[in-house]
Amino acid sequence: MKQRLRVLVAVGALTLGVAGAGTAQAATAGQDCPTAEIFATNNTAIITDPADPRLKNRLTRFDHEVRGIIRSNGARPGASKLLDGVFWSGDLKQTTYERSREFEVNRVGRDGLHHIAGVIAKQYHQESVLTFRCLARTSPETDAVEIQAPGVSATQLHDALVANPQARDELGGGSVSLDGRLTLVAPLADLPLAQKFTTSLGVDWAKAQVRYGDEEFVS
Repeated sequence: MKQRLRVLVAVGALTLGVAGAGTAQAATAGQDCPTAEIFATNNTAIITDPADPRLKNRLTRFDHEVRGIIRSNGARPGASKLLDGVFWSGDLKQTTYERSREFEVNRVGRDGLHHIAGVIAKQYHQESVLTFRCLARTSPETDAVEIQAPGVSATQLHDALVANPQARDELGGGSVSLDGRLTLVAPLADLPLAQKFTTSLGVDWAKAQVRYGDEEFVS
């Protein structure tokens, strides 16, 4: 997974005020949050055609293998979700596509999560694997947010990225689950930009869900 590929899932129940932008649902550590999440793929190719048959792969074997890696390194695997990613490539100057999976991981600490992600990156020849630990908003380790919003298609995400140079350069892209839920992650400082981009997709920000935590790209 490339360094700027932003794929995350957010859930929550509290209400978070965003300056000048209404409210969104927010989750804190311990509220419907796994200990951590890993976002990874076994793809190493650059895919620019949205009709490429590789984008139909359900990554079933990959799912089983990664669960095994998580378990064998002392953590407990949770749910796994298939994602369709749309990302902006600054080198290619165009969007790229990728099938990936989000894995919930429980009973794991910061160092253990880093180690597991490193094993996955090495085994599947990935530039980096993205991890996210769910933390309290006030934690000194909190440096990022996850956002999830319903009612978005991969086509909408593609078109919005093409039309918004700032969002594609700063956020890098996002993913859509098979049931049409946008997922993305952004540095905490970029929350206003992420919110603006999300609402540009036609999403009611009050229905979006936000989670705070610590992100890391593990090579």
